[in-house]
Amino acid sequence: MSTDNLHFHKHRVSRELKETRNNHKSRVIWFTGLSGSGKSTVANATEKLLHDRGLQTYILDGDNVRMGLNKDLGFSPQDRTENIRRITEVAKLFADSGSIVLTAFISPYREDRNSARQIISDKDFIEVFVSADLSVCESRDPKGLYKKARAGEIKGFTGIDAPYEEPNKPELVVETDKYDILECANQVVDYLVEKNIIK
Repeated sequence: MSTDNLHFHKHRVSRELKETRNNHKSRVIWFTGLSGSGKSTVANATEKLLHDRGLQTYILDGDNVRMGLNKDLGFSPQDRTENIRRITEVAKLFADSGSIVLTAFISPYREDRNSARQIISDKDFIEVFVSADLSVCESRDPKGLYKKARAGEIKGFTGIDAPYEEPNKPELVVETDKYDILECANQVVDYLVEKNIIK
């Protein structure tokens, strides 16, 4: 069936009504960084702080999504781009539901993240660069992936034999090699308060 035959249906309960009920604005907080930088850990700590404030949240985590929605995708540049495209559309749906969405994906290519920003909208997209020196990420290596990549057991591993393109102008940078996880999470929450997204 051609997309010419598809029609967007407006909902009776608008996003604005949901935001009013939730007492906060909905946004997509896009955590990006190297494997081992602390994306998932900071995202989870941030969600806990937001949940404790009574806010509506949801986390989309790279590994979890690849176990279900994106289990048909590998790690070629094309598959990485498709992975981020699908996540972008899901994140947008959650934002439309009135939630604060926290995504934790390496998302190594600027072009893919810029595309996500365009689809989600510049107003709704908050890019958080989870920064940690490669040597620190390797020393953490929670999944043993760097060790495998260095041994040649994994090809195309970001930061070793595949590129990671740091954000040019992220809304926020949290340095997990300088601050502990709770401090980093509080930096994200403080940003949301400062921008009047939450109270």
